[in-house]
Amino acid sequence: MIYIGLFVLVVIAFLLYMWKVAHEDNVLQHQLLLKGAPEKVRLFFISDTHLRKINRRMIEQLDGHFDAVIIGGDFADGRTPIERIHDNLKLLTSLGPTYFVWGNNDREVGEERLKGILQEHGVQIIVNDAILLPKKNRFWLSAIEDTTIKEYSFDKAFAKVGKNDLVVFIAHNPGVFAKVRAKFRADLMMGGHLHGGQIRIGPYGMHPNGSYREREGVMTLVSNGYGTTLLPLRFGAKPQCHIIDIEISGK
Repeated sequence: MIYIGLFVLVVIAFLLYMWKVAHEDNVLQHQLLLKGAPEKVRLFFISDTHLRKINRRMIEQLDGHFDAVIIGGDFADGRTPIERIHDNLKLLTSLGPTYFVWGNNDREVGEERLKGILQEHGVQIIVNDAILLPKKNRFWLSAIEDTTIKEYSFDKAFAKVGKNDLVVFIAHNPGVFAKVRAKFRADLMMGGHLHGGQIRIGPYGMHPNGSYREREGVMTLVSNGYGTTLLPLRFGAKPQCHIIDIEISGK
């Protein structure tokens, strides 16, 4: 009985630890150097919020204004209270102009209902399109529809982008990035969806851990995401959101 009791205590302690990790606020900072007319572009990226409430203190501690706040899909799902969606959007839109890309769970809220909420908060939805940021350089945010929807189109997402323009491509599911690299030019790619596997044992997990690294000549951000799906637990794949400081230089 003593050993069973100790085992139960260890299991409970481990579950509490995984719950604690799942509710951490980890803001990762990344840098990117591009060529063009000298200026700086600052992006904030968050994906896979799901049911989680964004920490107000975390948002208030972020320094400065962002040229674009990018919600990379799965901002909500069928479990998410509508009031929480509003609260999370109020925090994100306080950082700067905010843009939304569909994920595979967002429509559980109701597509028209979520569209209305996003529009109420002044959030621009990017679907198979590109939006030009008001910068000195021609700097685009390009994004596709969620890949579980047959109507997603890479061609439409890049139709407006010129040969020498700067472009950040966003897709909720980073599994499409290789297809994009094969046909189009992007300066940065960003996605989430995989949660870093959410629960990992050392190097092993259902999906690769998140990373910011060069892939076939393109800097690529794959985020572990901020929230969780199914169980509110994480191990070996900490929650993340991201600041990307882009310095554009004529050199």
